[in-house]
Amino acid sequence: MFSKSTYLKRRQVLQSKLGSGLVLLLGNEESGMNYRDNVYSFRQDSTFLYYFGIDHPSLTAVIDMDNNREIIFGDELTIDDIVWTGPKEPLAEKAGKVGVTEVKPASAIAGLLKDALSRGQAIHFLPPYRGEHYLKLQEWLHVSPAEAAQKASVSLIKAVVSMRSNKTEEEVVELEKAVNTSIDMHLAFMRETRAGMTEKAIAGKLQSIAIGQGGDISYPIILTVNGEILHTHARDLAIRDGQMALCDAGAETAMHYCGDLTRTIPVGKTFTTLQREMYEIVLHAQETAIAACKPGVLFKDIHTLACTQLVDGMKQMGVVKGDPAEAVAHDVHTLFFQCGLGHMMGLDVHDMENLGEQYVGYTEDLQKGTAFGWKSLRLGRALEPGFVVTVEPGLYLIPTLIDRWKAENKLAQFIDYNRLESFRDFTGIRIEDNLLITESGNRVLGKELVKSVADVEGLRG
Repeated sequence: MFSKSTYLKRRQVLQSKLGSGLVLLLGNEESGMNYRDNVYSFRQDSTFLYYFGIDHPSLTAVIDMDNNREIIFGDELTIDDIVWTGPKEPLAEKAGKVGVTEVKPASAIAGLLKDALSRGQAIHFLPPYRGEHYLKLQEWLHVSPAEAAQKASVSLIKAVVSMRSNKTEEEVVELEKAVNTSIDMHLAFMRETRAGMTEKAIAGKLQSIAIGQGGDISYPIILTVNGEILHTHARDLAIRDGQMALCDAGAETAMHYCGDLTRTIPVGKTFTTLQREMYEIVLHAQETAIAACKPGVLFKDIHTLACTQLVDGMKQMGVVKGDPAEAVAHDVHTLFFQCGLGHMMGLDVHDMENLGEQYVGYTEDLQKGTAFGWKSLRLGRALEPGFVVTVEPGLYLIPTLIDRWKAENKLAQFIDYNRLESFRDFTGIRIEDNLLITESGNRVLGKELVKSVADVEGLRG
């Protein structure tokens, strides 16, 4: 938890942006994994954390701007609870630490909202993403699950995005902590991975590092020898010499700020010649993209720059023909790079994703693309100081996609399909770092994490 003044200031700024009405922020509940009392690890809603800071289930917060009230609704522990959990800090004391003096039982919120509706008061809420959110909105505001997202407050979404996008110094400290733990995870991956180990066994070791440093993973670990599958998670599959292993893993701190890094390594001691050449293409594209990240530059343009570098590399490999920039203009890159270059990062690994990518990653003057490849670019808007973003180019040789394009003879003026056949079983490579956009450029967050071929192989000895 940050200082009381941090949360007071955040709520004051939010009120200044909205002006009037009532803000309803829904905290998360515990969720049963296979029966009610055997629960998944609790994760508080990120926007609730941003404004109210209390990492505890079954809470709801209200900011009544018209009546100058801030209220947290939740129940204190009963003696039956204490028997199982031991004494805990009272909710009223937790609320006091974030500057809230009014605490009411969870059951009291229904009456408050009913009264607000009867008076015609505007009630602002965010798009729901969990089952309990939909049910509460239906019960309290008579908003059906089918219409909940459409009735969410656009003015509240825009206000939240405008505040959470630009990280403060104290947030950057917490993010750097998350990135450093993520780096420890990746160093263990790079040093300890050996042929014969299973993907799951390696991923389990990495998760233990995140837990041991006080937090947990910020998303399910992607650890695979099938790097061309963008989001495949660790399997009970033994890895072999000659393969590459891709690890996309990040830690989340106890305060729920996230890291998100990717490295690709040879399972043996060294890359093969082809693996090394392809790795250098990705690394060059990433370094070029990182150098271009600075305030005022459209991230969409940096994505295009990285795509051009990737296509130029594939031209050097004899797969692409013609001018790389023209090839990218025809979306040739989407045969090898189907996702976006990066995304915002903060309290969510895909920061504020549930608020809508058009609001988070784009602007009214810059619309999100809908074409294959471009629709996966979560961030396109101009970068600003305080943004924390990922930069993660990759090359993904997907046999099914190759076969489909080849059958259509798609963009054959740019693609040598005969040459491409020799790459169909290559799999994939991704390299990812986390950047803070500064006043003059950017800074890669965290301590050093090697990524040159020589340095990666040096850790594999």
